[in-house]
Amino acid sequence: MDEKHRDRDTEGRARNARPRDGLGRPLPYGTEGVGRQPEGVVRSPEETLREAQRLLDGGMPFHAHEVFEDAWKSGPEEDRELWRAMAQLAVGLTHAARGNAVGGARLLRRGAAVLEAYRTRGPYGIGVGALIGWARELAGRVEPPEAGAVPRPADRGRGAGGVDAAAEAPRLRP
Repeated sequence: MDEKHRDRDTEGRARNARPRDGLGRPLPYGTEGVGRQPEGVVRSPEETLREAQRLLDGGMPFHAHEVFEDAWKSGPEEDRELWRAMAQLAVGLTHAARGNAVGGARLLRRGAAVLEAYRTRGPYGIGVGALIGWARELAGRVEPPEAGAVPRPADRGRGAGGVDAAAEAPRLRP
């Protein structure tokens, strides 16, 4: 592809058509990738949670984030922060799985902080307390030690690769 030709969607908007892997990373053109989530899908909260859980369980948190993003953009105003926080958790897991420990930990903690406002309500049957605990625990596990600090035993031998997204997938409902 050259600079004069840009990939476009059916509505003419610039859209990178490169195939993607299960964590949303671009692959070379011509490579078989994972199908992208359609954008702008309006789902009920039940459908959103079911689809996002399926994607998380399949090791595709980037795709789950897109489902939450649709809910955040199309849902009622009073639910936007909830869905935005859920998207941040999914993106945090995505970054942790890609090996970006600092970015992953930051997003996991940010999403958990926003979810605190929903802890007592548990909207749509979401296990908010458990999700907050999961996010903070994973953030603490993946975050690299401070410069000059003696590595904790769990940090020794940790390579640049990330966590297994499917193995670390949270349960959205108890």
